[in-house]
Amino acid sequence: MATQVPPPKAGLREAKKQETRQLISDHATRLFIAQGFEQTTIAEIAAAARVAKKTVTNYFPRKEDLALDHQEQFATSLARAVDARHLGESALAALRRAFADSVAAQDPVAGFSGPEFARMIADSPTLSTCVRGLHDQRAHHLARALAEATGADPDDITVRAVAELLGSAHRTLFQRIQELTLAGHPGERIARTVTAEAAQVFDLLEPALADYATA
Repeated sequence: MATQVPPPKAGLREAKKQETRQLISDHATRLFIAQGFEQTTIAEIAAAARVAKKTVTNYFPRKEDLALDHQEQFATSLARAVDARHLGESALAALRRAFADSVAAQDPVAGFSGPEFARMIADSPTLSTCVRGLHDQRAHHLARALAEATGADPDDITVRAVAELLGSAHRTLFQRIQELTLAGHPGERIARTVTAEAAQVFDLLEPALADYATA
């Protein structure tokens, strides 16, 4: 009879780490919304989560990381959409489809963060600057994906220009969603409005980019 091997404990440790990380993030967000990002200290977050300050900084090296917990997902979202384009689909068509899907799902990465979170970002110079930096990172990742898709050098001026055009379009739509959120519109209404406005934005790019980086 074979000796039964006990299940590995690594999975349990990882699950516990994720629980702790989420707990800290949840308490941080609650305090940021209630008090403001700049006004909330790491010590207050640690006390609320009942962990040491060092534990907070181990999970979140920067204070901004506590508020913007999906930075990597955001920064790489456009590049991933281009990488996943269908056979015969251009980069623009893939991004257009991916954006439509994110709006239908009211995805926070697209800007559907809710009024309290949107207000927290808008009221914080630090977080507003961080979000602008994330948009820049997203365009950078997109340029690399476009270069790989077309076989061009990442510094090629066409690649850089296309990445900036597509990145700016998504930045404009993200800001529009935030504006409508702060104006008090419900998610379903925002989705309908932005779906129509996104069509206008992407239509403007069609003449130049309809066939660019086609899979």
